[in-house]
Amino acid sequence: MRSVTVSREIPASPDTVRKSILDIEPFTRAAGFDEVRVDGHQIEITNDVGVTEITLELDIVNDPDAVLAYEQREGIFEEMRTAYTLQPTDAGTEVRATTEFALDVPLVGEVLDATVISRQRRAELNAQFDYLETVAGTE
Repeated sequence: MRSVTVSREIPASPDTVRKSILDIEPFTRAAGFDEVRVDGHQIEITNDVGVTEITLELDIVNDPDAVLAYEQREGIFEEMRTAYTLQPTDAGTEVRATTEFALDVPLVGEVLDATVISRQRRAELNAQFDYLETVAGTE
C-alpha cells in the first residue's frame, strides 16, 4: 500500500472546519475533479489524469477517528481509502488527510504509476485545504 498525507492548520474552529468538510459536494469538487456527483453515502468522481480519464465510485464509511472517510467501491485501484481528521490548535484547526492506495497494476498499466498518482493526490488534497482556508477561515 502507498500512502499520501497532507496536513495544514486552518485558522478556524474545528466545528467550522467540520461543517465545511461535510458539505461534501463542494469540498470534493474543490480538489479539482472534472465531475463530482454525491448521492447519499456515495460519491462519484471523474478526473482527467495525464492521458487518461479516471472514474471512481466511493462509499462514505464510518470511521470514529475521522470527520470524513471514504473507500473506493469501483475504480482503478485494488484498494483506496481516504480519511480526514481534525485536531484543535492554538490558532485554529489542524486538518490531516491521508489516502492509502494499492494499484490494480493490470488495469493501470504503463499509463499511470504510483508516483504520478501520489503527486496528483497531493495536489488534490492541497486544493481542498485551500478551499477550507477560503470558506472556513472567513467564518
